[in-house]
Amino acid sequence: MSRRKRSTCLEITIVLVLAFACLVALAGAAGYFVIPSLVETTFGPPSPALGTAQRITSAAELLLNRSRLTSPFDTAGQPRPFSVRMGETANSVAARLEEAGLVASGNAFRTYLVYSGLDTSIQAGEYMLSPAMTAVQIARELQDATPDEVQFNILAGWRAEEIAAALPTSGLTIQPQVFLRIVEKAPGRILPPGWEGGHSLEGYLLPGSYRFARSTSAEEFVAAFVRSFDQVLTADLRSGFSTQGLSLEEAVTLASIVEREAVVADEQPMIASVFLNRLADGMKLDSDPTVQYSLGFNEAQNTWWTNPLSAADLQVDSPYNTYQNAGLPPGPICNPSLSALRAVAYPAQSPYFYFRAACDGSGRHAFARTFEEHLQNACH
Repeated sequence: MSRRKRSTCLEITIVLVLAFACLVALAGAAGYFVIPSLVETTFGPPSPALGTAQRITSAAELLLNRSRLTSPFDTAGQPRPFSVRMGETANSVAARLEEAGLVASGNAFRTYLVYSGLDTSIQAGEYMLSPAMTAVQIARELQDATPDEVQFNILAGWRAEEIAAALPTSGLTIQPQVFLRIVEKAPGRILPPGWEGGHSLEGYLLPGSYRFARSTSAEEFVAAFVRSFDQVLTADLRSGFSTQGLSLEEAVTLASIVEREAVVADEQPMIASVFLNRLADGMKLDSDPTVQYSLGFNEAQNTWWTNPLSAADLQVDSPYNTYQNAGLPPGPICNPSLSALRAVAYPAQSPYFYFRAACDGSGRHAFARTFEEHLQNACH
């Protein structure tokens, strides 16, 4: 080969090497500048904790999985509960989200968490997540375990003060004292049509599970319970109260006593029948819960329902004490369940005038026609 030909080949080789070097440099520039820039437009800036290499590789992965991360996995998906355990890793959370059908790719989700720095700030707690959310939205949601809504439960048999005591830890901003003032003298504007304002709502705060926005006001809070009560107060229920010769106020009052007396729900109709039999016969009700209501809060026992009652307790001077006063007390002593209201509307038909706790610890009662039989049912 001539010297000129060798020189030409060398020149071509040098040109090819330089061209390849330029391509590598351009690719490197794209990796360093172009890809991260494209990713930032969609996913925001990377975490400052990432090194250069990790930032570039994470950006490339996000670009490849952009549609998986920015589109819902299932646009028709419904919200479902999802728990993040205390101390759970981002890897574990990402894998479980994919298993639960909430994100299309657990690996892509984890990459986004690392890229954005959200992997270190996932909060343990309970969430409501939906496949109709994008993976990016879910990642942001997992940064705050405080939901926009809170669940509030009223247990059957709670008096208003017990509901108030649950407010400080409920996640709502309602002050217990404000709640009690509204319950004690309800403004007509918060009541359902046909309800008269200015009276106590004790007994009309229907037990159950409710969901409230954190911004719910005290009036909206109370109105929700009364509205639920009004909705279950059907024409049939009202008719049942009338059949027993009771007004609505009397029926709710008796149901509140039945609620506190019954431990086993299926005994409520029988207990209602005993009290109705006593009322029809002109006998005092002699109900322990009415005495407990009269006594108020027992600091030593840390309860509103003193137990056991002493002989002196039964002598407490109160219009609610049915050991001292004939007939029904002036109003409800707690907020009864729908089953207790139904027990009063549709009581069992029985010959019984007495009952006391059974001796087997079952929570059931022994019923008796006469006082002598009642004494024989005592535990020995």
